[in-house]
Amino acid sequence: MLQIGQKIEDFTLDIYYKDNFKSIKLSDFAKKNKWVVLFFYPADFTFVCPTELEDLAENYATFKKLNTEILSG
Repeated sequence: MLQIGQKIEDFTLDIYYKDNFKSIKLSDFAKKNKWVVLFFYPADFTFVCPTELEDLAENYATFKKLNTEILSG
């Protein structure tokens, strides 16, 4: 199991960003010296998802100030 601060292997994923799909690598963020929060949730439209996703959205500006990007899926 991964722990906070532990390095993980690079991977590629497809994302939806600004009305387009594109592929990115986790290392793309490292090249920009950014922290990344990987947020996974069990399924869309469950009671957990809207709560946590809303909290992330409401605090997104704070994450940006901390040079952090959020990836959720």
